[in-house]
Amino acid sequence: MTVFLSHLLHHASGRIGVALLGSIILLTCWPSLVGAHSPEQIDLQALLQPPSWQHPLGTDLFGRDLLSRILYGGRHTLVIGMGVVSIAFTLGVVIGSIAGFKGGWMDSIAMRLIDAVLSFPALVLAIALSAAMGAGLPSATLAISVTLTPQFARLARNQAIRLSGMLYIDAAHALGVPEHTIMIRHILRNGLVPLLTLAPLCVGTAILQVASLGFLGLGAQPPTAEWGADIAMNLDYVRVAPWTVFSTGGAIVLSVLAFNLLADATGTYFSPNQRLTGGAHRA
Repeated sequence: MTVFLSHLLHHASGRIGVALLGSIILLTCWPSLVGAHSPEQIDLQALLQPPSWQHPLGTDLFGRDLLSRILYGGRHTLVIGMGVVSIAFTLGVVIGSIAGFKGGWMDSIAMRLIDAVLSFPALVLAIALSAAMGAGLPSATLAISVTLTPQFARLARNQAIRLSGMLYIDAAHALGVPEHTIMIRHILRNGLVPLLTLAPLCVGTAILQVASLGFLGLGAQPPTAEWGADIAMNLDYVRVAPWTVFSTGGAIVLSVLAFNLLADATGTYFSPNQRLTGGAHRA
């Protein structure tokens, strides 16, 4: 872990990603550091106010402090984004690894189900599932998890098939090592590298989908602060008060960018070829 963190800090993309994500997490966990107000405090005398010393990012149509809305809303978006990837990662790795290792009818059934999910555009499927289960953060979390699981499942299956043909796997079978031991110690452990590289990218995708569902009214419900919902609520005032939309949109962009930069640095850490030539990627 120490070596990995050291690599991130010595990699140009990793440094920026760690700085961005660290700042976002710090501010969303402790909004009082920047003097944030209550995110639900309405001030009818400060409707749609531009940025000022009292309200650094301005106020929305209800006079609520936008900086506070962004920081408190970031808690929901980031937690759900990382929680969704954790669920999708776990389900995808289990399904894909078992399907690839066992093969036969189990592989056929699992892959046909995965193909069925992948046949729908991810956001459209998330909208349909969330609407069917009812608007709210729990249903949005489950819906987005379903759309991301196939990516991990397919990659885990490919890794399991590739590793199953290795000589040390055949040797383990010949020595009578139980299949579940081979699966855990040799297939899962050695096949995690590309999956760990994919995970940060999927967090960025999950954040965008959470915001999209919130924008459509299928995520967090008012007055709960959430980035997508806040953009939708203030969209009608974008011409007279553009800060109400662009400040929240900027938070989404920075969060996704942070995870994408971390994914780039993670990929170079786990790739031996890129690590040997890593000097070209470092500052």
